[in-house]
Amino acid sequence: MEKQAKIYIAGHNGLVGSAIWKNLQAKGYTNLIGRSHRELDLLDGVAVRQFFDEEQPEYVFLAAAFVGGIMANSIYRADFIYKNLQIQQNVIGESFKHNVKKLLFLGSTCIYPRDAEQPMNEEVLLTSALEYTNEPYAIAKIAGLKMCESFNLQYGTNYIAVMPTNLYGPNDNFDLERSHVLPAMIRKVHLAHCLKENNWEALRADMNRRPVEGVDGNASDEAILATLKKYGISATGVTLWGTGTPLREFLWSEEMADASVFVMEHVDFKDTYRPGAKDIRNCHINIGTGKEISIQALANLIIRTVGYQGTLTFDSTKPDGTMRKLTDPSKLHSLGWHHQIEIEEGVQRMYDWYLS
Repeated sequence: MEKQAKIYIAGHNGLVGSAIWKNLQAKGYTNLIGRSHRELDLLDGVAVRQFFDEEQPEYVFLAAAFVGGIMANSIYRADFIYKNLQIQQNVIGESFKHNVKKLLFLGSTCIYPRDAEQPMNEEVLLTSALEYTNEPYAIAKIAGLKMCESFNLQYGTNYIAVMPTNLYGPNDNFDLERSHVLPAMIRKVHLAHCLKENNWEALRADMNRRPVEGVDGNASDEAILATLKKYGISATGVTLWGTGTPLREFLWSEEMADASVFVMEHVDFKDTYRPGAKDIRNCHINIGTGKEISIQALANLIIRTVGYQGTLTFDSTKPDGTMRKLTDPSKLHSLGWHHQIEIEEGVQRMYDWYLS
């Protein structure tokens, strides 16, 4: 990519998109464009076409998506498949029509089968059934990577699909109903810590920044306590969903951004499959650490980081989701990129960011 090239980051205010924007700026890219959801609804095909007509971006990072944790995936199944398919259809389609030089599509490692052999390399895609709880989202992301692959094979485009593992970092979503596991756990433990310490000033400040079900820091003590109790947060302890036994892999979002920019700068579609392959498929690239931690161990790490002295309980009547979901990042390693930030450092950074 040329430093002065016009680069569109779809989802530039989100967890990954904001990190990509910051990374590009730090590397000297000067012509970045982004639109908030209010300014451009990516579900609106006419609006997306008009945006591409007016801006004519040369490169596109498709980091916009409708995302959430296990609770949100269970409740909003139709939204997860419909909205993501629509976003992908509009952005990838208009990128093709407007001769975008290169596109990076961000998916998720939930695309892999529930019972895939661990660690999961790119070749296990579509070999058996998906995890039920996030099946709609996974199907949408599989469609996106196959759309990129198919445009490349039919039209000679240069669209690269990357599948990041679980991400966390600055600008994460801490909404207790919709957030992913790590930010949700950090906020739950922080709020329980405030209650344990009887620090209502800090608790009300948190609720004012991020109201829960419309309840903010101006509500009565009783209303706040009742609302937090619904999410397993009380003055005596924290209750988390599941058994705590599932293993998860986590990557710091700013490293995901660095890997994404690296791929856009150094990797082309021809680099994503074996030369001379009879059937060209599974050209996407895993982005992860290749390391995992149990949900219980992660919870204990967060508890130590926050300094919380209350109890931790797991509600085994609630779903665990996939028991193990570890990526094999060897393809990415062979292309020249490795992660640097381990989970212990990342959780400390995350909590420091949250407090600030």
